[in-house]
Amino acid sequence: MPEGIKTEIKRKALHLTGLTVPAFYVLFGRELTLTFVAFAFVLFVVLEPFRIIEELRDRIKVRLKIISPEMVNGVEVIEKHIKDIERSHERNGIGAHVYFSLASLVIVYFFSGKIAIAAITVATIGDALAAIVGKSFGRHRFSNGKSLEGSLAYFISGVIVIAPLMGLVAAVVGSLAGTIVEFYELPPDDNFSNQLAIAVTLYLLTFL
Repeated sequence: MPEGIKTEIKRKALHLTGLTVPAFYVLFGRELTLTFVAFAFVLFVVLEPFRIIEELRDRIKVRLKIISPEMVNGVEVIEKHIKDIERSHERNGIGAHVYFSLASLVIVYFFSGKIAIAAITVATIGDALAAIVGKSFGRHRFSNGKSLEGSLAYFISGVIVIAPLMGLVAAVVGSLAGTIVEFYELPPDDNFSNQLAIAVTLYLLTFL
C-alpha cells in the first residue's frame, strides 16, 4: 500500500472518532451531548498551542524527564503520529479537530436532533470515504486534486445516512450540499463548513 494512502487512512481513522458525537446524542440526548462537545472543544483549544509551538512541548518534556523518562518517550511517539497525519496548513495553524468540535457544538445547540445527527455523521463518514476512495481509486481528477470517485463516495454515503432520518429528497439535497463544500473546501475549514452546510440545507428543507 502506498505511503500516502497509509497516512490518509491513519488520518481518517482519527477523524472517524467524530462519530462519538452523534452516538452520544442517540444514547444520552441533547444536553449531555452539548456538555461532551463543549468539553472536547475547550480541551482542544487549551492543548492546541502545545501542538503548534515546539518550544512549549520541549519545556513539558524537560519537566517530565525529571519525573519519568518513559513519559517523555510516550509524548515523542504521540508527536510523531501527529506530524505524520497533519496537513501542511495545520502545522502552524488551527487543526481540523478544533474546527470539527466547534461546528458540532454549534449544530447540536441550534438544530434538531435529526439534523444534528445527520449533518455530523455525513460530514465525518463522507469526508473519510471521499479521501480514501479518491486516493485509492480516483482516476478522474479535477484541477484541485479531487476525484470524481471520491466525490461520489461522499454523496452516496450521505444519501444512505440521511434517507432513513429525513427522507430521500432531503438525503439527496443535503448530501449534494456536503459534497460541494467538501469538493471546494470552503473556508475557514471544510471540517467546519461541511457540517454547517449540511445542517443549514436540511433545516431549510423542513420548510418545503
